[in-house]
Amino acid sequence: MSTYGTTRHHHSPAANFSNRDRATDYHTTLFRRLTWDGTVPLEIRVDPKELPANSDRNLECYFVQAPRVSYLPLLMPEIRRFFMDLVFDETAAKDLKDEEWWFETAEGTLVKWHWPIGLIYDNHTISASLKPTSSRSSTNAIPLRLILHLASPPNEKLLLSPSPEACKQAFMGQLKEADFIRWGSTKRMTGLRQQDQDGLWEGIKEHNFDDYWRVASKVTPTTAPTRAQSPVPPSSSASMVNRPPSADPGGPSERDGAYNVRSIPVRLYVPDGPVIQGLVPPMIDDNTPRTLSHYLVDHIPLLFPTSPPAPPPSRANPHPRPPPVPRPAYALVQGIVMPLETEMAWLGGCLAGADGWVNVCIGINH
Repeated sequence: MSTYGTTRHHHSPAANFSNRDRATDYHTTLFRRLTWDGTVPLEIRVDPKELPANSDRNLECYFVQAPRVSYLPLLMPEIRRFFMDLVFDETAAKDLKDEEWWFETAEGTLVKWHWPIGLIYDNHTISASLKPTSSRSSTNAIPLRLILHLASPPNEKLLLSPSPEACKQAFMGQLKEADFIRWGSTKRMTGLRQQDQDGLWEGIKEHNFDDYWRVASKVTPTTAPTRAQSPVPPSSSASMVNRPPSADPGGPSERDGAYNVRSIPVRLYVPDGPVIQGLVPPMIDDNTPRTLSHYLVDHIPLLFPTSPPAPPPSRANPHPRPPPVPRPAYALVQGIVMPLETEMAWLGGCLAGADGWVNVCIGINH
């Protein structure tokens, strides 16, 4: 386990950690680490019509537990090695060109190279759940079945070449866009040394949590409750998801806090619909934290209707609660069905992807 950000209670002057490292408390780092260590199962099979002559068809399927924060182009060397060594005939394989390889799901949906693998998986999981024979109650992670094509890529639809360098440029572009949405400029990203900017991608490429966050902590807001009257988190275990007790109040300055950014980088993925993106301030008009419920009611009220007001108090019921509202949909963030009370600022500080974005995928309840 990484020691990044877990030294809040170390007071030794010899500790080699920056102020920001000390301010990022254990709970924030825990959720960032859990997000980083998340994986999804992939089953990769070459299109049988495109297998080179004399290939071993008994080994034509490759399984991998892929990091959620990684990208398909970064898996290609490992995938190529498997098929070249065990499946393809050596002579026939010489004519294959990596730049012509591309993926689609077993259902025929084109896979976007520039999406994080976790986002690809969550979208597919939700799409599959809409089928009559599927059920969201299953606790087993079903592999995402991908078909690998070896020729004729639909370049007009892929938008991005499958090379790691093209994926790196797209990744850096996402980071800069997230930086602009948070702070109104890209100064934090563009102010990094080129070595640090490259280090962000190397951390993804090598799947090294410490290397990535050593740089990412310079541009990612903290989850310290920097507001003047921050409510004390409840002691129940549910607070670990809604908003864990973040950092010391004496931590970073307000301008670094997740509750003080201009907007949170969020994208909303609706089944068979457009990707929704807009400004998401961390606070609402009465200066209370914006929750996931606020966000979803604002953007897709038909799927997340507003709760009716509570009835007036009476002797029999002096503290009435609003009547329950059926929820036809649920929100998935990093593969987790997220409580609607979760604060958006906390999501931006703890459960954003490595590219800085909070990806909210909407599923439909059966």
